[in-house]
Amino acid sequence: MPKLTPFLWFDNQAEEAAAFYISVFPNSRIVRVMRNSASTPGETGAVLTVDLILDGQPVTFLNGGPAFKFSDAFSFVVHCADQAEVDRYWDALIEGGEPSQCGWLKDRFGLSWQITPDILLDLMHDPDAETAARVAAAMMTMVKLDINQLKAAAES
Repeated sequence: MPKLTPFLWFDNQAEEAAAFYISVFPNSRIVRVMRNSASTPGETGAVLTVDLILDGQPVTFLNGGPAFKFSDAFSFVVHCADQAEVDRYWDALIEGGEPSQCGWLKDRFGLSWQITPDILLDLMHDPDAETAARVAAAMMTMVKLDINQLKAAAES
């Protein structure tokens, strides 16, 4: 069975980003750093790729130069059990970045994240369409998601 590994293109911050992300997420570590050789593009000895485990998920970061930038077309979803987790991941990842809406943010490297409480999906899949619609409407007004407000919308 094939394995999928996200491969993310950074300008020149792959090692810095990897160190930051492993400080934010448990079950994370840098596995290997590959440096440029005399036969690869870029400065000899500079970091080319970083292989890491990010919360149990293998990921590779590439220092590919400024040709490509991240967009909202790709994001990581952080599934959170409670508001404390939402707050912790939001506060860590937003530092130096910028908020969006509906639990989305861009971190200081330009990578998009969805900080999502698990209960949101349960509430939005409520068998009562009106309840699900109220929850969706409440979510659309939020920047960082608030579990108590989502529950209140479901119950109103």
